[in-house]
Amino acid sequence: EALLAAPVELKARLSANENPFGPSSKARQAIDDSLNTCYQYPMQARDLVQQIAEYEGLKPEHILLDAGSSPLLLAAAMHFGQQGAIITGDPSYADLPRKAERFKAAIVAVPLTKDYKLDLDAMEKKVDSHTALVYICNPNNPTGTVLDSAKLKAFTKRISEKTPVFIDEAYIDYLPDPRSATLIEAVKQGQNVIVARTFSKVYGFAGLRVGYIVAQPEMIQTLSRYAQGAMSISAPAIRAAVASYQDQEFMKNVVAKTQFSKQYLYDVLKREGYEYIPSAANFVMFPLKMDGKRFVEEMGKRGVSIRNWEFGGKQWCRVSIGRMEEMEAFAAAFLQVS
Repeated sequence: EALLAAPVELKARLSANENPFGPSSKARQAIDDSLNTCYQYPMQARDLVQQIAEYEGLKPEHILLDAGSSPLLLAAAMHFGQQGAIITGDPSYADLPRKAERFKAAIVAVPLTKDYKLDLDAMEKKVDSHTALVYICNPNNPTGTVLDSAKLKAFTKRISEKTPVFIDEAYIDYLPDPRSATLIEAVKQGQNVIVARTFSKVYGFAGLRVGYIVAQPEMIQTLSRYAQGAMSISAPAIRAAVASYQDQEFMKNVVAKTQFSKQYLYDVLKREGYEYIPSAANFVMFPLKMDGKRFVEEMGKRGVSIRNWEFGGKQWCRVSIGRMEEMEAFAAAFLQVS
């Protein structure tokens, strides 16, 4: 009977931190325009690298493109995982550390602070001669918390003199002033820092796959040995990325819509007596009053997909921020389940 039952209609996909508002119309047009020449290899990658370099005040040799930031995280995991321990937050985005474990890396997971931020002081104390890399996800996934910019920059300057620091800035474009918060400036100053960026979030490219890292040219050359590079990105995706990069107004509009939907979620949680972690990104985490797996299952039965976590002795739910109709679908299901 279960096999014959009709599948539940998915009303709100709020489990993967995707941006439901993108890509921009300019990116869509670029994809359409590129189809006539999609039999050609994607040689336009140089245009995107040059555009990123000019915008950030870098040289092209500081940049490595790939099909999303995930292959670049894997490249770092392969390289540093063979060299020693990797320090990370707990919980934090686990992609790089988990992959590094395949290469025998010891993972040093440092618990968050009481306000659910990465504990830079505690992480610094863990750095020793066995440390191969310090991994920082800022804003942090899954908590959505952001580090004090001045403190992070001072931390990075000190630590990068001892060991490389990898800053994952997948969600940085959701901050009020991303350019003042990014650690790309540290790369420009010559520090041993790797900064990862992606088009998957605010630009809405999760299915198109475009990402890059910024680092010293020597580090770019080293990590490029483990990566496919720009030739792994389709020509339509590259052209769409170039178009998106020129459409900053669209990006601002996405951030504004995300903030509006996020405030709606905050209001729903407050009204139902739930606390939550204030988020700087496009998702919100809050502690549950029931088993996390059961909550996910019950929400799924009502057409809403979300994620659950367990840390700090609590069960947690992480909700991605979607369109208003998706947030309303979440609210309706949440009122029934909670």
